Amino acid sequence: MSSIKQYTDLYDANREAVNATAGEPLNALRDDARRVLGAECAALPTRSTEGFEKTSVEDMFAPDYGVNVNRVGIPVDVAATFRCDVPNLSTLQATVVNDKFVPSASLEERMPDGVRFMSLAAASRELPEIVARYYGHLAPAGEESVALNTMLVQDGVFIYVPRGVRMEKALQLVNIFSSPAPLAAFRRVLIVAEDDAVLTLLVCDHTQDREQRYLASQVVELYAGRNARVEICSIEESSPATSRYSRMFVSQSEGSEVTLNNTTLTCGVTRNDFEISLNGEHCDCRLSGMAIGSDRMHIDNDTAIYHRAAHCHSNQLFKYVMDGESEGAFEGSITVTPEAPYTEAYQSNRNLLASDHARMHCKPQLIINNDEVKCSHGATTGQLDEDALFYMRSRGIPGDEARRMLMQAFMVDVIETVTIPGLQERLRHLVDRRFSGSLGNCETCKK
Repeated sequence: MSSIKQYTDLYDANREAVNATAGEPLNALRDDARRVLGAECAALPTRSTEGFEKTSVEDMFAPDYGVNVNRVGIPVDVAATFRCDVPNLSTLQATVVNDKFVPSASLEERMPDGVRFMSLAAASRELPEIVARYYGHLAPAGEESVALNTMLVQDGVFIYVPRGVRMEKALQLVNIFSSPAPLAAFRRVLIVAEDDAVLTLLVCDHTQDREQRYLASQVVELYAGRNARVEICSIEESSPATSRYSRMFVSQSEGSEVTLNNTTLTCGVTRNDFEISLNGEHCDCRLSGMAIGSDRMHIDNDTAIYHRAAHCHSNQLFKYVMDGESEGAFEGSITVTPEAPYTEAYQSNRNLLASDHARMHCKPQLIINNDEVKCSHGATTGQLDEDALFYMRSRGIPGDEARRMLMQAFMVDVIETVTIPGLQERLRHLVDRRFSGSLGNCETCKK
C-alpha cells in the first residue's frame, strides 16, 4: 500500500484544523489535491526509474511521522542555531521552526517599501489577491508529491519584491527542526521578484536534535520578472535521522537572471528537484551544487532546464564527494524547444568516490529540437588522484591532510559561483570543517 493513504486519512480527519490556519488561496487548492491523491493509481516515486537508481520518495514518506495540524507550540532555542564561529553575514533574518514562520525582531520595519518577507499563511489572509495570482501555478498540481504538500501545508514563506525594487541586503531564512517526537513538516515557499527587481536569499537547514526522526516536504515556486535578478543559496546541515524532499519550480521572464546554489553538507536522505523554464528571450540561469556524503547518507539532485525562447543561456555544475557507504545520484536534463534558437546550454557533473563502498549514479541528458544551439553535457566519476596524493605525502603532508586538501580543492569552482558578500568565505569554512570531521552549525554550539 502506498504511504499516501496515511496522509489522506490524516487530512480527512482534520480538514477543519488544516484550513483554520490559512486564507483562501491556500485552502482553495486542497480539495483538488486530495482528489489527485485519492486516485487508484496515486503513488509517490520509488527508487528505480527506468533502470536509474534514485532516492525513493515512497520510502521517505512511509514511516509514521506526526503532523502538527493543531499547531501545538513546540519550544525551540532559535538563538542556538546562530551560535557558531562561522563569520556573520549582514542579512535580514527570519526562521521557520518545523513549518511555522517566525520573523526576527523588527524585521518588518527594516524592509524596503512594498517588500514582503513573511508567513505564507498570513500573506494568504492579508494579501489574498497577490498570493492567488502566483500560488500553485508553477508546481504541477497533478503530481502526487506536489499534491501531498498542497493538501497539508499550513504555513511557509512569502517573499515579494515589487517592480524596480533592488534589495541591498540579502534575506536569510533558517529552517529548524525541533520536536520531542517524530515529525513531518510540510513547507511551502512562494517567491516573486517583479520586473527589474533584485533579490538575494540565503537558506539554511538545521536539525537541533540529531536523534529524532524528521521529514521535510518542501515546494518552492519562484517567479523572476522581466530583467529581474535573483540569487538563492541553500545550505543543508541536518542529521542522519532527517529526510528532506525539496522541489523547486522556476519561471524566468525576458532578460531575467537567476543564480541557484545548493549545498548538502550533512543529512540522512535528501532529494532536491529543480525544474526551470526560460520563457523569455535573453534569460540567464546558473544552477550549481555540491554534496558531501559520508556514513550512509543518500543525496540526490535532479535538474530539468527548459529553453523555450531564443538567445538564452544556462549553465549547470554539480560536484559530489562520497565517502563511507554513502550514495549519491545526479540526473540532469536540458530541453531546447523549436522556439529557442541561439540557445547556449551547458551541464557538468563531476564526482569523487573517497571510499570503495561509496556509490554514485549519473544520468545527463540533452533533448534538442533546434539546430541553432551550442549545448554540451558531461559526467565523470573517479577516485582521488593517487599521483597527487603521493606527491603531497613525499613533501611531508600527512595522508589524511593530503586527502582533505584535494577534496577541498575539488569543490572550489562550485563555491566561486556564489556572489553573496561574505558567503564564499562561509562556505569554504563549512566545507573545510566538514572534511575535517567537525560541523559548523548549532550541533557543536549548545552552550
